[in-house]
Amino acid sequence: MANSSAERQLRFTRIRLSNWRNFQFADVVVQERNFLVGPNAAGKSNFLDSIRFLSDLVFESGGGLDYAVRHRDGIPQIRSLAARKNPNIELDVTLGTTNLDEWRYRLVVGQDPAFHRPVVKAESVYHRAKLVEPERPDSEDRVDPERLRQTHLEQVAANRAFRPVADFFRSIRYYHIVPQLVRETERWESPEVDPYGGDFLERIWRTPTRTRDARLARIQKALTVAVPQLQELHVKRDQTTGVVHLEGRYKHWRPFGAWQNESAFSDGTLRLIGFLWSLLDGTGPLLLEEPELSLHSEVVRQLPQVMARLSSVNRRQLFVSTHSYDLLLDRGIAPDEVLLFQPSPAGTKIELGATRTEVRELLQHGMSVAEAVIPFTKPENAQQLTLAFD
Repeated sequence: MANSSAERQLRFTRIRLSNWRNFQFADVVVQERNFLVGPNAAGKSNFLDSIRFLSDLVFESGGGLDYAVRHRDGIPQIRSLAARKNPNIELDVTLGTTNLDEWRYRLVVGQDPAFHRPVVKAESVYHRAKLVEPERPDSEDRVDPERLRQTHLEQVAANRAFRPVADFFRSIRYYHIVPQLVRETERWESPEVDPYGGDFLERIWRTPTRTRDARLARIQKALTVAVPQLQELHVKRDQTTGVVHLEGRYKHWRPFGAWQNESAFSDGTLRLIGFLWSLLDGTGPLLLEEPELSLHSEVVRQLPQVMARLSSVNRRQLFVSTHSYDLLLDRGIAPDEVLLFQPSPAGTKIELGATRTEVRELLQHGMSVAEAVIPFTKPENAQQLTLAFD
């Protein structure tokens, strides 16, 4: 019997980083759903950005190694401050499916000392533990070093043997909706998706009508829990200005209610709409930053179950950074779904919640993930913050 598309869907199973920003070294096994937890500035966003970097390598409109590095202000800004003898940056990821069809992609990037340009120091792809193509630098690279300005991953002519890896990286999406950008009438104009929401309403509008209407109907149904007065939701393009607006009909003393557009929506409503749409839009890995922002604690407590239900349809992998105690109260969160970020003088360390002895013992005594993990993420002597104003 043929496997379903959900069963064949690739996902990250392991991520290794060397000299990437906060991380001198990190090696972590990841699940279909992952909650990134740690103090401020521990590296949660930087970990998500390492995954985005892989997506930027294969970005369809002008992506590639030079773009990915330039987008982050150069190798010196990416390289970990804790880097010592080895000045290169390494990303090494393992991808798998439920039927054990495993891939591994490894990329080592350095800087050309003469021109300060990024160059490939090593690149290799394995499929089921077998090298797919000769490891780079290969014989042609040695004859023509300019070839090392590009990865094989980003070249259609070179990545044919491992196209599923390139397609998988291209499917990665990152969202951190900023309500003010959604409200802005001077909308984002770029081939890139704006992860902060500058083109959010345009993207909704460009979605095929039947798909768009079905998604908005599901979102509106969910929103009635958090925003009970919202009765209808749709998008509409202004025929005069050309601007797309998100419109909602609210309960009102008038028989047909009152219509408002996104300019009158609360931050929490816009963030929740963005969160729900992002879960429904696509099948590749989804990276979310603090989805709990601006939301009531009772709504936040439901988000893990919403993630589980909506992502289960296509087995979509989730990486979610959070500081929220309420979000982690959900009893359905397994300890191996929690990545605990702990800063140290040698760079941030990442541990699975399931492998940390203190966390495991607290969970065995019936505590929630929130109760077991959050105490390890709070700043030392946080109570002294107010003393700075004495």
